[in-house]
Amino acid sequence: MYKKILIILTLGCICSACQLFEEKRKLGTLAEYNGKTITQEQINILTTGLTPQDSINVTKQYIQQWATSLIEYDIAKDQINKNIEQLVEDYRRSLYLHEYETKLISQRMPRNVEDTLVQTFYNTHRHQLILTETIIQGLLLVVPNQAPKLDELKKKIQQPELEENIEWIEKFAYQYATGYELFTEEWKTTSDIIVLMPLEQDNLDKQLKNKRQIEIQDSINTYLLQVTDLHMKGDEKPITYARKEIEEILLRQRQVEFIQQERNKLYNKAIETGKLKLYENE
Repeated sequence: MYKKILIILTLGCICSACQLFEEKRKLGTLAEYNGKTITQEQINILTTGLTPQDSINVTKQYIQQWATSLIEYDIAKDQINKNIEQLVEDYRRSLYLHEYETKLISQRMPRNVEDTLVQTFYNTHRHQLILTETIIQGLLLVVPNQAPKLDELKKKIQQPELEENIEWIEKFAYQYATGYELFTEEWKTTSDIIVLMPLEQDNLDKQLKNKRQIEIQDSINTYLLQVTDLHMKGDEKPITYARKEIEEILLRQRQVEFIQQERNKLYNKAIETGKLKLYENE
């Protein structure tokens, strides 16, 4: 009787296992490890368009890589779990702190930088603010070689500070010029300029040392560059050009001080409310 019961139970287990195997086969399960599976549907994405033999090779290789990575992960998790978990927790904490501090800076830290702070920084560090490229202010016109009144235009652009000259130049540009840039109130680098006229940068730098009006002509156009102010490569940056850079430096310094102040506030508040308790060692 006992043997019959044992046989029945054994057959039942075998049938259950077969049934489970059959269900997984119908679902297209190709491999299983520790409850995780790979299905034929997943493999089809990788083997579409391959020959039958290539498809078999890719499938075997993918299953082996998939299983190996899971096996290695289980072993690694058992052996170095504590160290990894600590690293993960440290990284999670750093992400939260970064987001929190970024939000504080965005919402509560003043972004305006006073002129006096910029000037003070410039006066102290101007010898470190060196131009790596020549910068100029002025105007540039590109006009067809056959355009009228070119001689008058060359005279007018020598004095762009005169309002009547600018009015005349702009009317001329509207009628005849194919390109017009007025930048008497902003700085442009020589690399900005050579994009607009057929001249090598080194050649432009050489001419700028001796000329305030540079004229280049090709078979179609005449290029007229009038310089009202310039600072050569290697010179100290003028404050009007260095201002943005200085503001960024000052804001980075302010961020460091602001975050430290906020941390100090949180620390002191935690002590006052009793959340943080400090014990002196006798």
